[in-house]
Amino acid sequence: MRFLRRLIAFAQRHPLPSLLFWLILPVSLYFGRYLIWPPIGCLAEENPAQTSFMEYRLKQWKDADENKTIKQTWKTLEQISRHLQKAVVLSEDSAFWKHKGFDLERLRVVLGAALTSGSLGMGGSTITQQLAKNLYFQPDRSVARKLLEALVTWRLERNLSKDRILEIYLNVVEWGDGIFGAEAAARHYFGVPATRLSREQAAVLAAMLPNPLNRSPDAPIVKKNSRLLLARMQREAYPW
Repeated sequence: MRFLRRLIAFAQRHPLPSLLFWLILPVSLYFGRYLIWPPIGCLAEENPAQTSFMEYRLKQWKDADENKTIKQTWKTLEQISRHLQKAVVLSEDSAFWKHKGFDLERLRVVLGAALTSGSLGMGGSTITQQLAKNLYFQPDRSVARKLLEALVTWRLERNLSKDRILEIYLNVVEWGDGIFGAEAAARHYFGVPATRLSREQAAVLAAMLPNPLNRSPDAPIVKKNSRLLLARMQREAYPW
């Protein structure tokens, strides 16, 4: 009671600082909880059962009264073609093995292009940022969501190895309507397990990732980008 009386007295003497404190406190608590939640450390040993983005897709199908299911089969990194690992990293995040979750140079280029065009395009997110979004968030481009995503990205990099981040990403990323992960994609599009994907097939799958619901292996943009990616894969070394 004595503490409460002192708090009330302080608020009466200093109304503006008190008001700012009570305005800032809930915001700080909201963002601060993401420093300990979700429990990311367990992902070092446990595979996520279902991602937030999968839940989003399930809700979409339910609202549209569509009888669709998620196709996904978990595979370890060793069970996923090295061609696909290389193709996805080169295509989505070529600095993946060097950065700590954020590619600042790439972000600078994206922001510069946004200032020139007057709109914020896609392409600035690293694989770790994409994984944070897929695991724990649903589509939303607000500033608040981006800040929360950054906190989770930082925690993923602190708690998981690069191999583990890539393994989880390749198992949960969307590769078509209801198709999640490398194994489901390999079998759906090419009729082979993920471990047997050829260099050409891997380049095609990687070229689909920026827009997997609207890109198929036969799409002209996928054919064009996969050819460019194949040439890059042959030129550039990979850290194995």
